[in-house]
Amino acid sequence: MAYKTKFLPKNKEKYVGDVNSIVCRSLWERSVCKFFDENQNILKWASEEITIPYVNPFDNKLHTYYPDFLVQFKTPEGNKSWLIEIKPKKQVILKENSSKKEKITWAINNAKWKAAESYCLKHNFEFKVLTEKEIFANG
Repeated sequence: MAYKTKFLPKNKEKYVGDVNSIVCRSLWERSVCKFFDENQNILKWASEEITIPYVNPFDNKLHTYYPDFLVQFKTPEGNKSWLIEIKPKKQVILKENSSKKEKITWAINNAKWKAAESYCLKHNFEFKVLTEKEIFANG
């Protein structure tokens, strides 16, 4: 069963885009939205507001990738921007004994992520894939 809810930020001025159209497709994404909304070091953030073209390796056609988040935050060295994808760890690592379906999912994700890395180079962002390990590292 798919999980899908809307998120309404408390700090609407930090959100870039339509605050009434933030969709969380997992509890993990919802946790990240809440963190971005409430963290004072987060200057701006957006959810699925960026579109990146990529070529699907199976049909060789152009598709559109909507990364989960764009976030700008302050650090002691200055402001940084990350383009973030949220994925279960099992979809990030390809194992030798992976099923055919897992291999297909990984290949498509990999094509999206390579396109995202190119996009980030052009816009001075960093691309990050966050798994449950990073999302819940500090409780």
